[in-house]
Amino acid sequence: MIILSFLAPLIGFLILSFGNRRLSENTVATVAIGAMAASFASVVVTGMSFLAHPAGYSVYAPLWTWVNVPGLQIDLSLYLDGLAYTMLGVITGVGLLIHVFASWYMRGEDGYSRFFSYMNLFVASMVVLVTGSSLVTLYMGWEGVGLCSYLLIGFYYKVTANGQAAQKAFIVTRIGDVFLALGLFLLHEQLGTLDIQQLAQLAPQHFAVGAGVMNVATLLLLGGAVGKSAQMPLQTWLADAMAGPTPVSALIHAATMVTAGVYLIARTHVLFQLAPDTLELVGIIGAATLLMSGFAALAQKDIKRVLAFSTMSQIGYMFLALGVGAWSAAIFHLMAHAFFKALLFLGSGAVIIACHHEQNIFRMGGLWRKIPFVYACFLVGGGALAALPWITVGFYSKDEILWQAVAQNHMGLFYCGLLGAFLTSVYTFRMIFIVFHGEEHGHAHAIHGVTYWLPLGILMVLSTFIGAGIHPPLQGVLPEAGLLNLHAGKEQIELLSVAVGLTGLGIAAALFLGNRKLIAKVAESAIGKRIALLWLNAWGFDWLYRMIFIKTYLAMTWILRKDPGDQLINTLPALSVWANKGLSATQNGKMKVNTTVMATGVVVLVMIVFVLMH
Repeated sequence: MIILSFLAPLIGFLILSFGNRRLSENTVATVAIGAMAASFASVVVTGMSFLAHPAGYSVYAPLWTWVNVPGLQIDLSLYLDGLAYTMLGVITGVGLLIHVFASWYMRGEDGYSRFFSYMNLFVASMVVLVTGSSLVTLYMGWEGVGLCSYLLIGFYYKVTANGQAAQKAFIVTRIGDVFLALGLFLLHEQLGTLDIQQLAQLAPQHFAVGAGVMNVATLLLLGGAVGKSAQMPLQTWLADAMAGPTPVSALIHAATMVTAGVYLIARTHVLFQLAPDTLELVGIIGAATLLMSGFAALAQKDIKRVLAFSTMSQIGYMFLALGVGAWSAAIFHLMAHAFFKALLFLGSGAVIIACHHEQNIFRMGGLWRKIPFVYACFLVGGGALAALPWITVGFYSKDEILWQAVAQNHMGLFYCGLLGAFLTSVYTFRMIFIVFHGEEHGHAHAIHGVTYWLPLGILMVLSTFIGAGIHPPLQGVLPEAGLLNLHAGKEQIELLSVAVGLTGLGIAAALFLGNRKLIAKVAESAIGKRIALLWLNAWGFDWLYRMIFIKTYLAMTWILRKDPGDQLINTLPALSVWANKGLSATQNGKMKVNTTVMATGVVVLVMIVFVLMH
């Protein structure tokens, strides 16, 4: 049954690709949603049997031998355990809801069939990524989602900026993919296999904790993870990826693809446990990213870019959790994030449709009257994002991370997470208050349709405490967090987190409800303008990379425009041609010249013989 989870969307991709313009929109939607429904159904049926077994149960399903040469055998096989099953539930379940919403959102768009063919292929690739038993199979799915990301971000390819955004995402994530590939080469060279379970057994036998090889290998794996999950310093592609249709943002850049780096580190946790310095770096990168993106979100004007920087921040929380050894908490937050961030992105799509494809939040306002259901979705999703206490799924997942950071004596990361929670609350309710309250600046209209409200309704329920009741079957799969600080009071940390989140909400209400005179005055000041510009441009990383890498590369191409390498190589034939012309000039048919040359040659030969004899 588990094979159907990737086979169904793969078949859907083939039907939609070859049918393309010959299929009606209703047929396209039926095929795409049907493929996703079959995939999700296979996961549900598998789960009924899988979850009946004791904790730590796993299934290995060999399909066929892909490569078999001396020194290298790669079996294309599937591996299902609690971690893979959790990811499958998120991918196929949330993916199905997004497909249903997209069938409404994309109606009338040119390339309707092309869009859903890419979406189905993406899901198939993501399923291969999380169920592959070896790092090679994982890497195949890893590259598949990268390709689909490029195709979907650049879906509106007739606009030059969209094509550039797709190229940027493809190139930046490929940088991380190169590091990941090098890590695979190193692991195979050292341990002779890339099967994930065999690596977990062999690595502790061959290497001690802190071994140099493990440090290098895990650093290379981390390079791949930060690229795919948009963490510093390879985070610049995600905000521009909002050029794609909004359902793409919900599926790829909120619920599934950007969490692939988190999954990779969790899946290879045995290797990272042998490299504690790298694991510490994972937490530092997560903390730095969540703060950087949190401040950047405060100044964004595009509703989707606010959510994009929010995604970076929440993935940062997951990296922070991995770095402190809170493995299960990281995956729980991954699942919770998929619920509420998909809800927010799809809700933003509904807002964009209602506002005639307007995305600037300052050109909206007062929308709670026109689209009250979407307003309710934003309150629940935004509350979960800001971890409002006891009623939202985000409260249970995020506070678990903060508590375990304290329990592991990572106080610096804890304070970063606490500041990130404050920023999250401020920018989330800033967006909600500006979009749904105040005066209406546009001419929004009401929206209807079961394929619009049904996915939002289901995700809204999952974003509450009901979603927190879903416990991923991770016992026996991921290590239990060792609590070093036994005096860390979970209730006190929860209350502190609640106070910080509610303080952020209060500040957002004071600044962005009503006439907003205070924040307008701050924004118009000299220092306010500079800070706003810095945050609007996400701390200038794009400018910095343009100066260091792009400008340098263009300068090198200018220097090498005439290709000095070719010019150097061409000196040999040029010398031959010159010598040929010189010697050809002596062949003039004049007896006097020929006699002189012959006589000179004889004299030179006699002199050489004379010198050699004496």
